[in-house]
Amino acid sequence: MTIAYVLINCELGAEEIIMEKLKEIEQVKEVFGTIGTHDMMVKLDAENFEKIREVVSKNIQKIEKIRTISTLIKKDN
Repeated sequence: MTIAYVLINCELGAEEIIMEKLKEIEQVKEVFGTIGTHDMMVKLDAENFEKIREVVSKNIQKIEKIRTISTLIKKDN
C-alpha cells in the first residue's frame, strides 16, 4: 500500500462541501481542516503510486472551488 497526504487550499467558505466530496472517494481515509498555510489535509491509501496519482488528478483536482493542491507521498523505509 502507498500512503499520501494531500494539502488543499480552497475558496473561502467552500471547506465543508469540499470535505463531503472528498469523503466520497474510496481511497480517502481521513479529511480534516487545518490552521495555517493550508485549509485542509487529506490522507490517501492506495495500492500503488500510480493509483495515488490517478485519484489526485482525476478526482481531487476536479472538485470545484479547490485552488491549490500539494501532494506528499510517504516514503517506504
